[in-house]
Amino acid sequence: MSDLKDIAPTEAAVPNHSPSTEEGPENAKRRQILEGARRVFLASGFDGASMGEIAKAAGVSKGTLYVYFDSKERLFSALTLEEKQGLAEVLFKLDVDDPDVRSVLTELGHSYLSRMGRPEHISSIRMVIGAAEKFPALGQAFYEAGPCQGAARLAAYFDRQVEAGRLSIEDTGVAAQHFMDLCVSGLMRRQLFAVGGPPTQDEIRANVRNAVRVFFAAYGPHSQD
Repeated sequence: MSDLKDIAPTEAAVPNHSPSTEEGPENAKRRQILEGARRVFLASGFDGASMGEIAKAAGVSKGTLYVYFDSKERLFSALTLEEKQGLAEVLFKLDVDDPDVRSVLTELGHSYLSRMGRPEHISSIRMVIGAAEKFPALGQAFYEAGPCQGAARLAAYFDRQVEAGRLSIEDTGVAAQHFMDLCVSGLMRRQLFAVGGPPTQDEIRANVRNAVRVFFAAYGPHSQD
């Protein structure tokens, strides 16, 4: 079994198709394999899944599976990284020139919590956490592809708002992390421990409302003067 020392760079070993790439036969087959892998990994976890089971779930031969992914570790990495990158692209499409910061953050908070709170997403996080102890590079790659990408996009939006005088922030990267943490406060931890179901719309609205209020108390215009 691979030691995954360079799990993120090794993705270059297989065709790297983004979710927006036009679907061709090769990309469609790769997608078919990833969908089968997702079902098996979610059902059995990383350690419990086998390449044979994944091939069967994907409807391909083991030989075909190994053409696309030469190990379970690379397949798992490709699946988790693609999902997190896609999530960051969907949720953090922010118009840096939109001056209504409260509205932008409120809309982002609702979308972020709604997607993050889905049972399948929580299961993916648990699965990566379970594998990360044995393969820490997997956890790092997952973190950098998702949370780091989202925070970077939000920080870029904050940079423009600071320039325009709509926010007062010394470190926009830290502020982006603060806002994301405020949004999930209490709800994510509960779900990770399987306490209760996904957040309700009322819970999401309350969390986002409080997140925006606390954020502006800390980073509103001239709040640091």
